[in-house]
Amino acid sequence: MAGFIDGIDREQVTLFPDRLEDWIGEDHLVRVVDLFVEELDLPALGFERSVPARTGRPGYHPAVLLKLFIYGYLNRIPSSRRLEREAGRNVELMWLTGRLVPDHKTIADFRRDNGVAIRRTCAQFVELCRRIGVLKGDCVAIDGSKFKAVNNRDRNVTKN
Repeated sequence: MAGFIDGIDREQVTLFPDRLEDWIGEDHLVRVVDLFVEELDLPALGFERSVPARTGRPGYHPAVLLKLFIYGYLNRIPSSRRLEREAGRNVELMWLTGRLVPDHKTIADFRRDNGVAIRRTCAQFVELCRRIGVLKGDCVAIDGSKFKAVNNRDRNVTKN
C-alpha cells in the first residue's frame, strides 16, 4: 500500500521490556492505588479470607482483588467480566495484580461478600484525602439516584 504509513510485520520478533516496572511511570495512578491498599489493615476492615486457610486450594489475597476493584471504578470498568478481560491484557492491571487474572465469578463474589469492608475502605480513602489536603469539604456525597426516563402522557402523574 504505497503512500500510507506501514506498520511492522506481525511475524517480526519484538523485544519488549522484561519488567512490568519499565512500563509504569513513577507518578502513575496505579502506584497510588497499590500503596494505599498495601497500607490498609484488611482484617480490621472486615475483609473475608484475609488470613489463608490451612487446608484447601489457595485463594486470591483480598488486597489483589481490592486493587482490581478500585482500578475498575477509577477507570469506569464496573463489570466483573470486563475487569477479568482487562486483567489479562492491560499492562497497568498486570503490574497492579502481579499478572494474576481472577475470573469474573471470583471478582463478583469478592464484591458481594465484602460490601461493608469496601465501604469502610472508601471512608478511609476520604479521610486520607482530607489529611493530605486534597479534599477540604465538610461533606462528601455521591448521588446514586436512578430515574425512569419514560415520561409520556399516561405515566405522568402530577398533584392534580
